[in-house]
Amino acid sequence: MESTATSTMSCPQCRADQPGGATECVKCRIVFAKYRSPAPLQRQQESQNSSRYLSLAKEWLVDSDTSMDRLTFAGRVAVFLLLLWWGRTFIFTPLETNYTGESFLHLINLPFHEAGHLLFIPLGRFMTVLGGSLGQILMPLVCLATFLTKTRDPFGASVALWWTAESFMDIAPYINDARAMDLILLGGVTGKETDGHDWNNILTMLDWLEYDHRLAHLAYNLGILLMLASFAWGVLLLVKHYRRLSP
Repeated sequence: MESTATSTMSCPQCRADQPGGATECVKCRIVFAKYRSPAPLQRQQESQNSSRYLSLAKEWLVDSDTSMDRLTFAGRVAVFLLLLWWGRTFIFTPLETNYTGESFLHLINLPFHEAGHLLFIPLGRFMTVLGGSLGQILMPLVCLATFLTKTRDPFGASVALWWTAESFMDIAPYINDARAMDLILLGGVTGKETDGHDWNNILTMLDWLEYDHRLAHLAYNLGILLMLASFAWGVLLLVKHYRRLSP
């Protein structure tokens, strides 16, 4: 005597056993074809969106650079080597030394820091105090966006990213000093001799004063990561520029 076995399947939604050939679940009544078909389509759409975003990023961050002349290439190499040498010092010098606060670039960041305080006055005291640090970070980011969208100069944008990284590293010693308040401020006095300084006030208002060292290292390490990213970006652009010059 022959025996026949009826194949069974499980519902993908409620896991109930189904008879072979079923088109809808006997328990929850979902239609199997409708339940299954969107997934591949959704994955395909997500893959297409991902490819589109990658292509768009490549176009703006790399392919928009069409420079061909050797003089521009030589100038870029010189700038890159300068930033690499200088950035190496920033990266390998502990934030506790306040090397960034004593560097020439600190004087460049300072006007944007002070302007940030004024810019954020309409948003209240907290944002006014925080606005100094935001101002010196936003300025290089504005330059980065301008290089990418207006002048279509990705290499210039990579330099602006380096500056953004340095700005994060520049505010780190300031954050680190929130409790001690030993740093000399713009007026030639320390925070102890006044009503505190920006990050003492910010972290006090947030009740985060005990985390000053951790937040300082977070800012400094973020700056290191952004600086390394600027180096990788710059190398990629220089290699592509060099290949365009090659016969």
